[in-house]
Amino acid sequence: MEFVFLGVLLLVPVVYLVLTIGQLQGGSFAVVGAVDQAAKVYVDAPTPQEADARAREAVRIALGDFGFAEEQAAMDIVCSAQCLEPGSSVTIVVRLDVPFPLVPSIAGSHPSAVTVDATATQIVERFG
Repeated sequence: MEFVFLGVLLLVPVVYLVLTIGQLQGGSFAVVGAVDQAAKVYVDAPTPQEADARAREAVRIALGDFGFAEEQAAMDIVCSAQCLEPGSSVTIVVRLDVPFPLVPSIAGSHPSAVTVDATATQIVERFG
């Protein structure tokens, strides 16, 4: 009886710790993939408006692949000069609030364990 009681008492926190670490690792992979793809599709677009839309869609898809909602993330775009000018660089930062596992969201709020972020920079081709 003591073995079962102590086993459950010690095993539950260890399992929750493993789930939390897995969620954090998934969030890290999600932002790295999202920011990389967003930067690549941004510099390949013909207009800044279409570039912004493509980058946001790439982030949404990449985060969705890992089970995260678009509302949990924020994306910032910074251009070194005029956006999409040949030879300029575009830097994109994606931040993601990674929630605690098995904790439901209440009224649209997501209690987060940590915020992970990633940055990617791409150079617009000079000769398109």
